[in-house]
Amino acid sequence: MTMMNYNKFKQILNETIFEKSKADLLTKIANSPSRYIGLFRPTKPKAKLLQNLLQSHEIRFGDAFEIIIEEYLRIIGYEILPKTLKYDDDYLNVDQCFKKNKMIYFIEQKVRDDHDSTKKRGQIENFEKKLSRLLKIYGENIIGIFYFLDPELKKNKNYYEKELLKINKDYNVETFLFYGQDLFNYLDYKNIWSEIIRYLEKWKKEIPELPEINFDLDAKHTFEEIKDLDTLVFRKLFTDDIIFQEILLTLFPENKTLKLLYEYFLTKDLTIYKNLANILSKRIMY
Repeated sequence: MTMMNYNKFKQILNETIFEKSKADLLTKIANSPSRYIGLFRPTKPKAKLLQNLLQSHEIRFGDAFEIIIEEYLRIIGYEILPKTLKYDDDYLNVDQCFKKNKMIYFIEQKVRDDHDSTKKRGQIENFEKKLSRLLKIYGENIIGIFYFLDPELKKNKNYYEKELLKINKDYNVETFLFYGQDLFNYLDYKNIWSEIIRYLEKWKKEIPELPEINFDLDAKHTFEEIKDLDTLVFRKLFTDDIIFQEILLTLFPENKTLKLLYEYFLTKDLTIYKNLANILSKRIMY
């Protein structure tokens, strides 16, 4: 029995992982150009750009699966609760928070259990902080779950089990550590995990081997994604000779996207856009 349509599953992954990745990359370049260029780096700018996109996609994969798991929870009848919690003068964001039959479920969700010792302690502290806030909001009818998607990596399993047991006793709440299918076995929807695996295998066959760093291959789409970046970002990118020559001409080798930006800037009333258009016209010899 299919729970979620594959096209919906794929859409969530593609939109979360790949949409806006170009805009984010340009912003990072503008804010920290030394991460991409300089003598004291073992990689050339093109390799560093590729590395950055790969890292970004890894992070966004986790974000996409927060959406996917929430969608499955909604499909099987759980009420999705607010994920932003006020904590003193700060705000905490939980990965999953949902309700059924007066029971509140809270999930701290990660892709894989491969953290070092410092990170794993921080993860548990973060879990406890969020649980403490939820108890003040909902009372003790809470179940806390620490969940890793990847069932193959269980580096800190013993540590997490010990710490969750302490939390269980001190707070009088049920706590669980789950990997992969464990979560759906617990929710009594075992078929969801097999569907996730089947869809992931299909999706991975459809995506490219490596991210494309020639953003001019789909200039119109790239333009739509980046055209409304802060003018400060464009100013930093266009006025620095090294950034433009070593990075922007790698990303926009045919000047197609840059020409679309030039035409767009000319339609704007603010002086900064006129100046950006003037800089670009000299850069690309429009």
